[in-house]
Amino acid sequence: MKLVDGWYSERLGRDIAVARWGEVGVPFLIYPTAGGDAEEIERFLVVDTLGEYLEAGLVKVYSCDSIAGRAMLTGEGTSEHRMRLVGRFLDFVGEELVPAIRTDCRSDDIRMLVGGASIGAFNALASICRFPGVFSHALCMSGTYDLTRFLHGPLHEDFLLASPLHYVSQLEGPHLDALRACFVLLASGEGEAEDIGQSWRVADALGARGIPNRVDSWGPDWKHDWPLWRNMLHTYTPELAGG
Repeated sequence: MKLVDGWYSERLGRDIAVARWGEVGVPFLIYPTAGGDAEEIERFLVVDTLGEYLEAGLVKVYSCDSIAGRAMLTGEGTSEHRMRLVGRFLDFVGEELVPAIRTDCRSDDIRMLVGGASIGAFNALASICRFPGVFSHALCMSGTYDLTRFLHGPLHEDFLLASPLHYVSQLEGPHLDALRACFVLLASGEGEAEDIGQSWRVADALGARGIPNRVDSWGPDWKHDWPLWRNMLHTYTPELAGG
């Protein structure tokens, strides 16, 4: 069963849609790719791929519009505007989306999985690093983790505080302790348009801080596209959800 909801976000200055599939199970927030909307994962058959897990009540899947990713892809506004939007999107996740999911799950403290591909993988990594008390596991597929190629000029503080490659090395105290209790799976192909080097860079940054992670290569036969990500989600969801 699919449910589509949405609201106007003051933080983002626009309407945003949120979709849900499934009735019970571990909540699994799956971000779309850069320009995608809340229903992208249904159109590209991810929901069908996870059908057996939805029917078994292993997971309950959520997705939302890719606001900051779309701005990066289209070059919306100034570079500073796009950097601020990356930070505001994470604020939206923590202050609006997570409470809505927890309300839907009838639990004020339920832990979640988070995942995504390409820039969606950046959002998944950024979410678990910012909110380790909310997300327990992240599945980051074919990730684009260094967004500076979409930006120009000095890096804004909002962006620096949202980009894990820029701030994880500075984490200390309870926040770092909480993140060390999480797990990040960095999966990538090595075929056309894939760059597994970005995953290894993230793994080095996380590992240097004692944050559990793993890099899985799917080899040169897999290119940067939906068939790879569907297979990854089908393979890894039981592991991450504890099934």
